[in-house]
Amino acid sequence: MSSHVLPTVDEPAVYIIHDNPDWITPFTDALDRLGVRHVEWLLPETRIDLTSAPPAGLFWSRLSASAHTRTDPHVTDYGRAVLDWLAAAGRRVINGRGVFELEVSKIRQHGALTGHGFDAPRTAAAFGSRALVEAARDFTPPFITKHNQGGKGLGVRRFDSHAELESAADDFGPGGANEPIDGISLIQEYVQPAQPFITRAEFIGGRFHYAVRVDISDGSFELCPADACEIPRTGAGSGAAAAPFARREEITASTPLVGHLEELLNDLGIAIAGVEFIETADGRRVVYDINTNTNYNPAVEAAEQLAGRSPAVDRIAAYVAGQLAEAAPQTSPLAGSASR
Repeated sequence: MSSHVLPTVDEPAVYIIHDNPDWITPFTDALDRLGVRHVEWLLPETRIDLTSAPPAGLFWSRLSASAHTRTDPHVTDYGRAVLDWLAAAGRRVINGRGVFELEVSKIRQHGALTGHGFDAPRTAAAFGSRALVEAARDFTPPFITKHNQGGKGLGVRRFDSHAELESAADDFGPGGANEPIDGISLIQEYVQPAQPFITRAEFIGGRFHYAVRVDISDGSFELCPADACEIPRTGAGSGAAAAPFARREEITASTPLVGHLEELLNDLGIAIAGVEFIETADGRRVVYDINTNTNYNPAVEAAEQLAGRSPAVDRIAAYVAGQLAEAAPQTSPLAGSASR
């Protein structure tokens, strides 16, 4: 990969900061339909001039916690550098520096959830593979592991006994098959859903858009809804379909949990997010993940259009256009609410 300077244009535009082109096309297509000028900033092998000012426009962070698995192990730090540069210049950023830190730390997410009164899974953090084994002794099996900087199911494994984890512990250490990028692994209570699905509530501009049911009957922890994430079901043939996604019509803006989540996102300054929760047989609603690099399932989006509703990607494009209008009023007739 050759080095490049981050591209700019002479007029105010939306600059999309990301690490994975496979996740961007639905959003750029939606911006194109609105006639919104946009520029992609793909971070690996690029550079910034700290003596120069960032270009005029709006900046949208689409950086993900799993970036290090695709291109360069240091992408997270590249993102921090770019977001710090933008913040120092006073540029408007959707899901900026503080939100990015939440994206890449499940410890921060757990603190934010419990601090706002949500029922979150009991969790312990371990700094090293032996510490992971010791931390697990306080948990009754089954329990799960996951990476602190996760995404796409990184490090998520179910263990049905302490002996099973003991035998696999080296996988989580330096050079191991499950080594976390920041060295931090989590032990978490296994939350048994009442039915084999989790729910992902999507928010745009900090407001509820829709909730999606994600089938986990195959035991998969890979819950990314994007086309590029689709993988065969565990134990199925090579032609098997990925776990299905479908809208949950009964989850609405008036659902108490949804209102509570909107308050959370507003307090944390998160404009665009997908929040995952599990409903248990004993009536708990356990919130366990805040995904600020949220994607959308094409089947669900197509069903939205057939039902005469606006798909999430179009709603996001309109929101982003409104933010650009506020950042540079002369570039667009659209207006939207303030970015956080």
